[in-house]
Amino acid sequence: MLSRGLLVLYLVILIWLVLFKLQYNILSVFHYHHRSLNLIPFAGPSIINGSFGEIRDNVIIFIPLGLLLNVNFKKVGFLLKFAFILVLSIIIELFQFISAIGATDITDVITNTVGGFLGLELYVLSSKYVNNKILDRVIIFVGILLLVLLLDYRTHLRINY
Repeated sequence: MLSRGLLVLYLVILIWLVLFKLQYNILSVFHYHHRSLNLIPFAGPSIINGSFGEIRDNVIIFIPLGLLLNVNFKKVGFLLKFAFILVLSIIIELFQFISAIGATDITDVITNTVGGFLGLELYVLSSKYVNNKILDRVIIFVGILLLVLLLDYRTHLRINY
């Protein structure tokens, strides 16, 4: 039950992060009103000043999704979990485009999906060496710890600015 709660909380924070950029005032994002669409992978907006930081970050923030899907849905096949990650990423990008609150970029769909895929595979690889119950507990513990650190970090940012 704790793992399902963690998955739901992760999804809420993921959407808060990707769509609303961790803003406390979510409505302020809707003042942005900039609609852009990039259908060329790994071009332009994805690479800012020659930096691949956004690409790296997109991969990293979706790795926990793959891990948590494997913790929570052991009987669901790999392809269905992978499809969920892909569809979620597409829905997020479509929402950004429709609501004009961010740049819609095919690179984001690709990198988000790669991150989720890496999470799925990391779990499968780890489960070959670590008992599933122990692995699940470690993932849940680390997940909770990271969420607390993120919220603490975000709270400090708000206080300092």
